[in-house]
Amino acid sequence: MSLCVSLRAHFRSDKTWPIPPVSACACALLLLTTGLSPLVFSQAPETAPQAAQPEVITLDEAIRRAEANEPNFASAKAASRAAGLDKSIAIGSMLPSVVYHNQALYTQPNGQVNQAGQGVTSQPAPRFIANNAVREYASQANINETLGLAGYAGLRRADAASAMAAAELEVSRRGLVAAVTSLFYGSLAADHKLAIADRAHLETSDFTSLTGKREQAREAAHADVVKAQLEDQQRQRDLADAKVAAEKAHLELGVLLFPDPRTTCTLQSDDNAPPLTSREDVEQAAAKNNPELKSALAQFDVSKADVLAARAALLPDLGLNVTYGIDAPQFAVNGPDKVQNLGYSASITLDIPIFDWLSTEHKIKQSEIKRDAAKVALTAAQRQMIARLDETYSEAQAAHDQLASLDDSVATAAESLRLTRLRYTGGEATVLEVVDAQNAYVTAQNAREDGRVRYETARADLQTLTGTL
Repeated sequence: MSLCVSLRAHFRSDKTWPIPPVSACACALLLLTTGLSPLVFSQAPETAPQAAQPEVITLDEAIRRAEANEPNFASAKAASRAAGLDKSIAIGSMLPSVVYHNQALYTQPNGQVNQAGQGVTSQPAPRFIANNAVREYASQANINETLGLAGYAGLRRADAASAMAAAELEVSRRGLVAAVTSLFYGSLAADHKLAIADRAHLETSDFTSLTGKREQAREAAHADVVKAQLEDQQRQRDLADAKVAAEKAHLELGVLLFPDPRTTCTLQSDDNAPPLTSREDVEQAAAKNNPELKSALAQFDVSKADVLAARAALLPDLGLNVTYGIDAPQFAVNGPDKVQNLGYSASITLDIPIFDWLSTEHKIKQSEIKRDAAKVALTAAQRQMIARLDETYSEAQAAHDQLASLDDSVATAAESLRLTRLRYTGGEATVLEVVDAQNAYVTAQNAREDGRVRYETARADLQTLTGTL
């Protein structure tokens, strides 16, 4: 069973407990589940093969791996790239197209002759009057260009759609970053809580032994031993639950980082919580770099381009065509009597829309309705960004301010446990006071880990809004 081992699993050691803190969660679990003492491992032969060192994963490395493995982010990235190509396609549709056309045509003769072809000699007449000769060859380069408002509207729409896809990609990336940050620090906290549960179990085991010795010395009642045993049994269950929680957290993070989520790794992070950016800087960064606003604004631009494209159907389109090559009964540059088959032709067409049973007007109305809805979505995104920014900043600030208080609570609870045990050893405190001090110490340590996860999650959400992560 693979297990991500946190480099920060050392915690703050306390002299209250009779044994040193566990340095690695995996080693503690192995000792507890197998029942082997550290002496057994120290006596292992030196020639035994050493296990491969787990990979060291920082938060930045976790984000990089998640971006390469997460399917929703990959889909958003592909959509953004495809939208960029749509813009290039729209530009190409406004430029002249060149086609080299080749054709050989044979038509069954009708038994008559005519002089419709080149030269003065008679030739068989084709049965199809649309064809000029029984044999006809075409080899021509055709250059076509259509000028109209629809092409320009299509370019504007493609440009806005490309900007919207890029904004959605950034939204997806920042959401992934926030999710990875939460899982990363959640996994670290699960490792730390596992170490806390292990040390708490060792503490209760030692206290149970102490109560037994005091009972034998007739300094304590048997009720003290029973109460200590009950507390020790509860700590054993807490340790098992902490082990399961750590494994779940590691697997959830491993799904985003590794081909095999059970891969062993070491999470590395700074013990000191980073400072919180000032509110003014956060507001300025959010106004410039918020992807939700950019996406809503791009969607509004798309809807305006759709309105322009619908109105373009009411205007005429100017078509230009230039053809150069041959279209003759012979596949040759020159025909009989040195008639030149190679030549060019040019045409200009102007298509003016007259009446289409009001379908164009209805399409314009449809696009205007969608544009108005996109405008409402834009204003809603602006309001949501303002509210979410205030909420997230307040959450991050409160969590940051509580970190120091949580550290003080841990130190106070550790000192309280130490003093209470000394008083119990001297016969001045009851077993219930010791158990309460043990519970308070464990609760304070777990609360500190929850506070760190809360702060890092809030800071990641804040950086998601401002684009600084």
